[in-house]
Amino acid sequence: MTASSTTLARSHPRRWLILVLVLCAECMDMLDGSIVNVAAPTIRDDLHTSASALQWVIGGYALTFAVAMITGGRLGDIYGRRRMFVIGALGFVIASVACGLAVSPGMLIGCRLAQGAAAAVLVPQGLGIVRSVFSERDLGSAFAVFGPVIGLSAVLGPIIGGALVSANAFGSGWRLIFFVNLPLGLAAAIGAVALMPESRVAKPPRLDLIGATLAALGMGLLVYPLIQGRAAGWPAWTYLMGAGSVVAFAALVMWVRGARRHGREPLIVTSIFARRAYSAGLASILAFFAGVTGTLLVLTLFLQFGEHFSAIHAGLTLAPFAFGVAIGAGLAGAVLAPRFGRPVLQLGAVLFGLGVWWLRHLISVHGLGTGSLTIAPAELVLGVGLGMIVSPLFDFILASVDEHEVGSASGVLNAVQQLAGAIGVAVFGTIFFTVLRHGGFVAAIDRTLLVEVCTAPVLVALCGLLPRHAREHVEHVEHVEPGEREQRPAYIAAGVDQAS
Repeated sequence: MTASSTTLARSHPRRWLILVLVLCAECMDMLDGSIVNVAAPTIRDDLHTSASALQWVIGGYALTFAVAMITGGRLGDIYGRRRMFVIGALGFVIASVACGLAVSPGMLIGCRLAQGAAAAVLVPQGLGIVRSVFSERDLGSAFAVFGPVIGLSAVLGPIIGGALVSANAFGSGWRLIFFVNLPLGLAAAIGAVALMPESRVAKPPRLDLIGATLAALGMGLLVYPLIQGRAAGWPAWTYLMGAGSVVAFAALVMWVRGARRHGREPLIVTSIFARRAYSAGLASILAFFAGVTGTLLVLTLFLQFGEHFSAIHAGLTLAPFAFGVAIGAGLAGAVLAPRFGRPVLQLGAVLFGLGVWWLRHLISVHGLGTGSLTIAPAELVLGVGLGMIVSPLFDFILASVDEHEVGSASGVLNAVQQLAGAIGVAVFGTIFFTVLRHGGFVAAIDRTLLVEVCTAPVLVALCGLLPRHAREHVEHVEHVEPGEREQRPAYIAAGVDQAS
């Protein structure tokens, strides 16, 4: 089954409403990945958390998300993507309410872990659902919206978080940053039941429990020391766990190969890695999100702890960044990428690197007296570059896989994205706090931004491995005149039930 064989047909009549529901879920995930950063000082003061516990509040979400992500994507293939989407959305709402009601650091950490587990069930279904309700002709338009919303959600997180913390409605303090998920989660769950068709592969595989265990073990052994290692001083057990993750992933590869040889359906459809666009796209996602997540974290730390900005002041300082993402994503998704393809991503990487270099220069010159308006132009350039990358990149990656590979491909993609975030927090956080001890805030942000500048040429090279255009392998459907027999809609060809 090829990509063209399942998607060269009419789109689902409610496709844009369904896309809005999927984007609600994606927004919750991206907001929760960054919204907690600006609330960290308030959480620390209110719950009297230690530095280690605070790190777990921020990073624990990524841990369970990454550990369970690949399995979550596969569950959609087996039991239906709409069903798992609804279960994940309701689970996320419940965990978010529990986070907002937490009365101790331990309770908040546990609820954040539950949030990550629910997100691992919810988020991977979205990309598969989008693939099943949009025809090949319309899919590019869908991802032109998808990319900007994801990028904006990530960078708007600190702004929204700062506004909610500063509002302190009814004395809630930081708790509103979790309650904001309620309308999004409930809208996604109720809308899915009412509007979304069921979507699954034609022949659902059985859940590979051994593969799921090995994948979770490998991700856990890798992400846990990344989160906890810096606070613990990188003792020997962190390196042993890292080595253990390599062993677990090697065992997973051997198990998957053995399962294929014996005719069983493994957790991961290995054929996705044979597609250069998918593998190169994954590497680009890893480098891109590690750099972006780490940069946003250390910039927020610099503004709040170095410049002593309030939560809302720090959030609004990042507004030009968000505005730049909207401009870059809109231009790339709707105009530039469909026409020019891969060079648009490479130009975005160059602009991103230039923006980071300019930001670093401005902070070096002005020091702790750096004002919000001073760094606004550099943030704008940085954001435009980010938007030009994130908007078409998901389209390049998912256009390369077949319908029966979507669940596995989506799970791996989202797992790599979360892993990239954990790596970015660990690497950039370690550099920042190490330099801070003997060099101060200006030296700390200078060193971390220098590292981020160096990722730009890496991104340019990785994007060079992508095909010239996202769908250069697909032949477009010719117009079907009235009275002629039309092909089956994509949502029927993919085994989707039209009934809600």
